[in-house]
Amino acid sequence: MLSHSPLSLEECVEVLKAAGEPTRLRLIALLSQGDLTVSEMTEVLSQSQPRISRHLKLLGEAGLVERYQEGAWAYFRLTRDGMRAKLMQHALAAASPSDASLARDAERLASVKQARASRAEAYFSANAESWNELRSLHVPDDKVEAEILKLLGRTPFDGLLDLGTGTGRVLELLADRYRRAIGIDSSRNMLSIARAQLDEAGITHASVRQGDIFNLPLERESFDVVTIHQVLHFLHDPLPAITEAARMLRPGGRLVVVDFASHEHEELRLEHAHARLGFSQDQVAEWLEQCGLTVEKIVDLPPDSGDTRALTVTLWLARDPRLLIASDIPSSSTGTA
Repeated sequence: MLSHSPLSLEECVEVLKAAGEPTRLRLIALLSQGDLTVSEMTEVLSQSQPRISRHLKLLGEAGLVERYQEGAWAYFRLTRDGMRAKLMQHALAAASPSDASLARDAERLASVKQARASRAEAYFSANAESWNELRSLHVPDDKVEAEILKLLGRTPFDGLLDLGTGTGRVLELLADRYRRAIGIDSSRNMLSIARAQLDEAGITHASVRQGDIFNLPLERESFDVVTIHQVLHFLHDPLPAITEAARMLRPGGRLVVVDFASHEHEELRLEHAHARLGFSQDQVAEWLEQCGLTVEKIVDLPPDSGDTRALTVTLWLARDPRLLIASDIPSSSTGTA
């Protein structure tokens, strides 16, 4: 975990030396706009890949950028926590956006992101028919999203983790509530769509990465809110995924699960690769409690239409009770002076 303690003079000099070179400062400016691959940064800066990689290595050693793998691709992102990141934020704020080099980089970055969006759109178009067919079977997305917002309330929070992020819609929906967010998905195609969506929405405080929701490449107890939206019905055994989600919660953190209520549409197994035909309220609640969470609310959203094939969507809100337990201790031990 990155330290939020003030930096020593030597550490400040180390950070400033690492960033104090034109190409490296340009890289920091690029990564402040979202995660990028080496090839994308090479395209923007018109420099060789070995040179860009060498600069990124120096920035990584100084704790200013982080690298993560997604299949055969390596992505880089700007470190956003800690005093080193704060120092770079001040440096970027002091740089003039009309600077010729930064302005040119921004234009080329826009072209790179447009190419991303085009590739994502092509994949989305090729698969839209099956997705739209499934959407037509349940309550409209806007009603589900309104209920998610209602369950979480208006109070801002620090960290969001969205498991099985898909197109990144939950990251967009809650963008004004969190300070930082990560979306995890196993599909590179879906992650391409999610990055394009985040770029289009101008959301730079969220990122997505490829990962296994049963074995997350993240530090435990790092998030205030974890969401699992329409994911569990693809899993033969959802409990390990819920267990891993619970492990990510800070004391007092909340987990929101959204999925189909129990149904009998056997065709969804073949047509949409569903492993489970929805879930009863009690089944998911039992799993949440097995993971040490307290179930606070369960909401059913039945479809508007009278279509007998239509599905009900259920939302479960659970909380890590450790902060609540700790806060009860002083009150139970007072009054005996």
